[in-house]
Amino acid sequence: MKVSQDNAYEIFSWLQAKTICKFKSCCKSFSKFLEESDFKTKQANNLLKKDDTCFFIQPGQIEQRYKKIVELHTLLKEKQSSGIPNNVLKFLSKSASVLSSSNGLILCCTISDQQDPIELFICNPITKSRSFIPTPKSLQGNYPYVDINIMLDCSNGSSYDYKIFLFENTIAWSPTCYICKVYDGKEGVWKTMKNNFFSGGRNMKFDMSVLHNGVIYFISDCSPYFGISSPFYMPYIMSYNLENGISTILRLPEEATKGCNENHVSCDMGIFKWGKVTNPNQSICLVRLRECVFNVWFLKDYESSLWESVLEVRVRALGLKEKDPNVRVFMVMNGDLLIFATKNKVYSCGLSNERFMVVEEICEHSCGYCPRLISYSNTLRLCGTNAAPLPC
Repeated sequence: MKVSQDNAYEIFSWLQAKTICKFKSCCKSFSKFLEESDFKTKQANNLLKKDDTCFFIQPGQIEQRYKKIVELHTLLKEKQSSGIPNNVLKFLSKSASVLSSSNGLILCCTISDQQDPIELFICNPITKSRSFIPTPKSLQGNYPYVDINIMLDCSNGSSYDYKIFLFENTIAWSPTCYICKVYDGKEGVWKTMKNNFFSGGRNMKFDMSVLHNGVIYFISDCSPYFGISSPFYMPYIMSYNLENGISTILRLPEEATKGCNENHVSCDMGIFKWGKVTNPNQSICLVRLRECVFNVWFLKDYESSLWESVLEVRVRALGLKEKDPNVRVFMVMNGDLLIFATKNKVYSCGLSNERFMVVEEICEHSCGYCPRLISYSNTLRLCGTNAAPLPC
């Protein structure tokens, strides 16, 4: 059956970038789409409405200087249509750390065996292109001894219109106030927000930030370093409104904080997007892993801090093949899929509908005892007017 150019244009714009690239060598007329900026923008915009298909796993930011490895793995149902070239993964493993990902672009920082100054760059692994961005002086002074509190957002569909949010410490030890700087991909400059982000007394887990409806949410740690009389005795969520710069505390469900900051008790929490991108009632969810038990809640009403329980299950009850599974890291991907990694393997567990409590082993990994997970979808999104080919 013959397909018109217009129909092919529309159909191809809904496909994963890897699938589109496969057609480049077998259909010259369709391969021209890959050279058109409008098509790349349309395809990236269409995939904003679809699930991510892959995830990066790598060591923690500081550990990665000594154990250089970046792995990309694909959800089981997406094995044939997703991925990035092996030479790009080798390049990233050798010289970069992935800090954040959004709509096909990844934000990276350079790493080296020498004490070279850090450089930040935006990269599209599928198109093998990258754009360097100015590195704030505060990062050059602190790296590699602290984590970089940074996130990337490409939710705006316009070409080159991405934003990077950086939260800089105002004091070196136990900061309670952060300067928020925003980099605009179109303008190519960093701007400082008028109001600082106030985090309260606890340390924030910036690697689990959530951007939702113009507000960035962070969850605190739950270590037992405050007395019971302190207002920061219990862990909490702190939000930062990007329009007015106001910081607001959001209480966790009472059942989530019970016993979480006791001495000698293993407890970890994280927040993530809840619900599909097409769901107008999309919210945030809270995942707690305490003494090998997963609990998941979602925020039902922001004004009253009303949370609803989704899941409570012991790790051993998930039927994993490992003898003594020790979960090291977790995230919620695509709004309803719990991804978690032990020391050697990565698994998924459905959190809604017909996939609820369906557990699958996705892959093995080699990223050590405390890895990081970053969701990813391969698109053709442009990464800057000054983009240059990756040296791989």
